[in-house]
Amino acid sequence: MGNALSPKQPSRKELLKALRVEGGKGTALLDDRDAGETFGWDKEQAVAEFAAEMAELVELQKRLYADGSNSVLFVLQAMDAAGKDSTIRSVFSGLNPAGVDVNPFGVPTDEERAHDYLWRIHQHAPADGRIGVFNRSHYEDVLVVRVKGFADEQVWKRRYDHIANFEQMLADEGTTIIKVFLNVSRDEQKERFQERLDRPDKNWKFRAGDLDDRTLWPEFMRAYTDALEKTSTDDAPWYVVPADRKWARNVCIARILRHHLEEIDPQYPAPEAGLDQIVID
Repeated sequence: MGNALSPKQPSRKELLKALRVEGGKGTALLDDRDAGETFGWDKEQAVAEFAAEMAELVELQKRLYADGSNSVLFVLQAMDAAGKDSTIRSVFSGLNPAGVDVNPFGVPTDEERAHDYLWRIHQHAPADGRIGVFNRSHYEDVLVVRVKGFADEQVWKRRYDHIANFEQMLADEGTTIIKVFLNVSRDEQKERFQERLDRPDKNWKFRAGDLDDRTLWPEFMRAYTDALEKTSTDDAPWYVVPADRKWARNVCIARILRHHLEEIDPQYPAPEAGLDQIVID
């Protein structure tokens, strides 16, 4: 595999380099990205690494919230059953919910269709001090819209520039943008779909329409490849995270998030003068 690492566990820098998409450089999701990559971890090691990363993330989020000068937008895209919901539960439920906003974007409502396609997205951009999580996003308008022919080619093709400009504006205004594609294999998706059919408590997750999308797998991979190549920038990078093994996925996500929060380097505000003189009776 083109981006596979040695069995030795990578440093954080090596891991981020392996996961990150360099825009315009021929990202081959199918050929060069192994959905089952573990980066040398076994499950026990990965669980321990994830716990350590989460401890650091808790402190960094507290500082981000207290500082109130910057925000983080975490965009999560994937094929069905890749683990978007479980990723959000695993990583973001461990943070202070007062500072995290999760927004799922499904089929647009009639009101949303009456506006431009970015209208419903922009109003959910995170405020200063907060982390905003998009479960699906504005990228649906160059993915499902393209693959299923909901818009003409000339329409969805110009949206790459719209999206890049929109994200650059957010970045210029103080939002750190992190975009993750959960790379699940077609075989693993089959197993997860079958589990949803076999387990009554998971039946609700299965839609017959999911199988329609599965038949379009090659078309979706081409659409994802184009989207990632055309919109991965220094200020709004894409990362392709292997998603067949949830424990490896979680470590990757936590390290990506920690890296970007450390780059922001939020600080607690200076205390009011004279606090050391206050006596509480």
